[in-house]
Amino acid sequence: MQFPLSGEMGHLRGGRFSADRPGRATRIRRLLSYARPRSIRGRITALITLLALALLVPTAVAEGAVGRQAIADAIWLEARQQADLTAAAVRAGTTTDPILPRMGGATLVQVVAPDHHVIDASKDARGLPPLSSVWPSASDPERDLQTCASARVGCVRLSALRVLPSADSPVVYAGRPVAALTSTEIFARLFGIQDAVLVLLAAWATWQVTGRTLKPVEVIRTDLAAINFNDLSGRVPEPSGDDEIARLARTVNGTLGRIENAKRSSDRILSRQRQFVADASHELRTPLAGLRAELEEAQMHPGETDLAALLDDAMGDVDRLEQIITDLLLLAKVEATGDGERAHVNLSDLAQREVSERPGRPQVRLWAEPDVYVSAVQAQVVRALRNLLDNAQRHARNGVEVHVGRCGGFAELVVSDDGPGIPETDRERVFERFTRLDAARSRDHGGTGLGLAIARDVAHAHGGSLRAGESPGGGAKFVFKIPLAES
Repeated sequence: MQFPLSGEMGHLRGGRFSADRPGRATRIRRLLSYARPRSIRGRITALITLLALALLVPTAVAEGAVGRQAIADAIWLEARQQADLTAAAVRAGTTTDPILPRMGGATLVQVVAPDHHVIDASKDARGLPPLSSVWPSASDPERDLQTCASARVGCVRLSALRVLPSADSPVVYAGRPVAALTSTEIFARLFGIQDAVLVLLAAWATWQVTGRTLKPVEVIRTDLAAINFNDLSGRVPEPSGDDEIARLARTVNGTLGRIENAKRSSDRILSRQRQFVADASHELRTPLAGLRAELEEAQMHPGETDLAALLDDAMGDVDRLEQIITDLLLLAKVEATGDGERAHVNLSDLAQREVSERPGRPQVRLWAEPDVYVSAVQAQVVRALRNLLDNAQRHARNGVEVHVGRCGGFAELVVSDDGPGIPETDRERVFERFTRLDAARSRDHGGTGLGLAIARDVAHAHGGSLRAGESPGGGAKFVFKIPLAES
C-alpha cells in the first residue's frame, strides 16, 4: 500500500520541481534584464570593462606564470653554480669547514661520500642527514630535483653534482628551501593588482569619455523635446566638427527646417483652399440665386411671364454655372497633371491657329518665330492662351498683339493690349482666383474670374512663369514662359 503512495508523492514532487523550473528561469532572466545597463553610456562602459577583463586576466595569469618560472630558473641556476663552485673546491682541496656558500640564495650545501655520510656542509646544512638519496651517475653527473625528505628544513630544491667521474666520487648537494620561494607569489599579486587597476582605469576612462561624447546628444534630446508643432522655429545646438553627433544635429535641424517649411506651405495651401471654397461658394451662389428668383417669379405670376425671356435668362445663368464648374475642374486637373501626358507642341503653330479663329474686334495681330517647340499638355497650353486672349480682348480699346519667340531656354508668349492697364500694386493680385479689380472686370464683361489663375497654374505646372506688366501703349502685358522642348 505504501508503494503507490510513494510513487504518487514522487510524481507530485517531480511535478512541483518541473513547475518551479520555468519560474526560476523567468526570475533569472528578469534579474539579468535588471542588471543589464539601460543607457548607451553604461553599455559601452560594461563592454569595454569586459573586454579589458578578457584581455588582462589571461595576461596577468601568463605574466605570473612567466615570473614564477623566471624566478625558479634563477634559483636553479644559483643552485647549479653553487654546486659547481663547491665541486671545484673539493677537487682542488680548498674547501672550508663549514662550507661558505658563494651564491647568496643557495645556503644549503653538502658534500656526501659514496657511503652516504656527510663529509662537509654549510652552516645551514650542518647536522642534517644527506639532503637527498638521489645519486647522479657518471653518464649523468648533474641532476636538478626537489625533495621533502628532511622534516627540519622541509621541501628543498637542489642541484646534485658528481665531483669526479670515478665510482668513489662524492656528490655535492646545493640548494635552498622551497619555503623561501613563496616570495614569488608577490609578483603574481602585483600583476593582479596592476591588471585590476588597469581595468578600473579603462572603465572610468570609458565612462568619462562616453559621458562627454554623448552629452550633446542629451542636449539635442532636451531641446528637441521642447519644440512643439505650434512653434517649429527652434533648433538644436550643432557641435563643432564633422563626427556622427555633429552630423546628427545638422540632420535634425535640416529636418526641422523642412517640417517648418512644409507646415508653412500647408498653412498657406489650407488658407488658399479655405479662401477658394469661400470665393467659389459666393460665385456659384450668385447665378443660382438669380436663377431661383427668376423661376420663383415665373411660378408666382405665370400669366405675366415671358417664357422666351425667362428661358434665355435661365440658360445664361446655367451657362455661367457650367463655365465656373468647368474652370474649377480644370484648375484641379492642372495641379494633378503628370509629365506622362506631355508631348512636343509647336507653340508658333498653336498661336497662329488660335489667333486666326478670333474674328471681330478688337483685332489680334501675331508675330511669331517659326517652330518654337515646347514639351507640354497641349490642351492646357491652348486654354492658357485662350484665357490670355479673352482677357486682352475684353479690355483692349483698338487691338491686341501676340508675340511668340525664344528667350534663353524658354519659349515666350507675350499678349499685350492697349486698354487701361493694371496698376503696379495689383499686378500680382490679378492672378488670384475670382479677383476683379474694377467695373471693367465685372460680370457684364464676361469671364469667371479664374482665367488668369488658370493660365498661371498652367505655366507653373510646366516649370514656367506668368507675370503681368505694362505694354508700350500703356495697356496690360502678360508674359507667359515655359521651357523649350529638348531637341
